[in-house]
Amino acid sequence: MLRRQDVGHRVVVRRIVGVSQNRPLFTDALGELVELTETDLTLATAKGTLRVPLREVHRAKRVPAARRPPAAEVVALELAANEAWPAPVQARLGGWILRAAENWTGRANAALAVGDPDRTLEAAIDAVERWYSARGQRPMINTPMPLAAPVNAALDARGWTARPLTLVQTAAVQSLVGDPRRDLPPVELADTPADAWYAMVAEHKGTLPAVARQLLTGVPDVVFASVRDEAGDLLAVGRGAVTGPDRWLGVSLVQTAPAARRRGLGGHLVRAVAGWAAQRGAARAYLQVEERNTGAAALYQMLGFRTHHTYLTREAPD
Repeated sequence: MLRRQDVGHRVVVRRIVGVSQNRPLFTDALGELVELTETDLTLATAKGTLRVPLREVHRAKRVPAARRPPAAEVVALELAANEAWPAPVQARLGGWILRAAENWTGRANAALAVGDPDRTLEAAIDAVERWYSARGQRPMINTPMPLAAPVNAALDARGWTARPLTLVQTAAVQSLVGDPRRDLPPVELADTPADAWYAMVAEHKGTLPAVARQLLTGVPDVVFASVRDEAGDLLAVGRGAVTGPDRWLGVSLVQTAPAARRRGLGGHLVRAVAGWAAQRGAARAYLQVEERNTGAAALYQMLGFRTHHTYLTREAPD
């Protein structure tokens, strides 16, 4: 049977799905174990998230990992992503990064557990709890998988919960660049966002405090993309940032107005941002999308993005 140490690893689960002629019927599921509780286990499979009650599990075991990117590459990408979404308050805990942005977005208000925290794991979690509690914030930790599997196991033991699994997906910048679609309005690229751009983002992210605007504009190589109709009304927006020694393009906040969806505007906008990034030496692009956001995941898959690694945002008990 699986143990908490298996969280973050590839496993196969044989489950009982019924009975026929007094014999149990089985089916197998293969995926990454993202959560294990006293009653259920949760897998991230190629078809989506699967929660299995333990009472239905006949057998389960860890299996060899699928081909994964090198650990150093995962760390480098996570650090580049941190630069592209820079929390205004940051502190170091060894290799871990503590981040705070007045609770605006999970990414900017969770510790990033990469590298060695320069102390025991239990002491590191204690330090994270103290740091966030001193700021009146709920302690949170981002745990890239499977690098942070030991962290997840320790957090499970402490009763920390998990937000939905996030996919970190990548693609070659040149594969995204294409000729602009002439049947769609042009993509406008700006160094600073207009008020209307902020307003559309706020429809999805909620009211944008001053710290949000500071975070969004606090990157040297950043671009704010917009698509407008003939009347000047916004149809779609997005943001791109090039960061890190490897010049990663981070794509974020791609949104389309409800009345303008299913017209290809999201892909149209991403291609324009990729063209901008290519001129700045970016070779690879990444984005972060919740696995449960199937509509966005389908768009990114169509554009050529594939999952590089995943992470969980863990939250301390109330």
